[in-house]
Amino acid sequence: MIELLLPGDVSTAATRAETVPDGTLFPEEEALIAKSVAKRRNDFATARACARRAMAGLGLPPVPVLHGHRGRPLWPEGIVGTLTHCTGYRAAALARATDVLSLGIDAEPHGPLPTGVRELVTLPAERERIGPPAPEGMGEMHWDRILFSAKESVFKTWYPVTGVELDFLEADLTFHRPDTPGSGDGSPGPAAEGTFTARLLLTDPALPTTLHGRWRVEDEIVVTAVLVRPDWREREGM
Repeated sequence: MIELLLPGDVSTAATRAETVPDGTLFPEEEALIAKSVAKRRNDFATARACARRAMAGLGLPPVPVLHGHRGRPLWPEGIVGTLTHCTGYRAAALARATDVLSLGIDAEPHGPLPTGVRELVTLPAERERIGPPAPEGMGEMHWDRILFSAKESVFKTWYPVTGVELDFLEADLTFHRPDTPGSGDGSPGPAAEGTFTARLLLTDPALPTTLHGRWRVEDEIVVTAVLVRPDWREREGM
């Protein structure tokens, strides 16, 4: 799904597999998760298998993907990238730094946020725009989960450029409703997608104050993506 949200100069790879064969990881990567529980190991390994496929899409040889502060993936020089994993979906997206300044992707199960989380990650204006939570199992769009995923993509785009962590309440998101509506009764149907804008309440001269992204819901998975070009100032007439 993630390939549908990003332009052709971004190399993507995704899988629904929960595990990968032994020997997929480089020794340096194995060392990072030597003491991790099985789920953490599987998330780490499947995402890096996707990363290697995305590298190949750019004509790059496979290399270890280590991590920095708070698990941020460390990419080869001249490459920008992002990883995501949730139950049932893992993905990687990579691009050359000459083409893309920064990008972020996220995947989540398409269901309501856990009780109490909605208020912690959304602004009052956002809650008003997306409406009340949809009931579980009613075939509705779970806008709170889509918003959560979109904010994760915003943060993954923001941090590598600024080096500053962005709080959930420091980005104000507005959704543009489905470009591909479902059945007309409020359900997402086989697939639904659209766009969103994120107005950053914490600003940095290295990035625009408004980021633009895309989202898609398909097969009970939400995927979101944000991308900023190196020439964003020229594009905005600055």
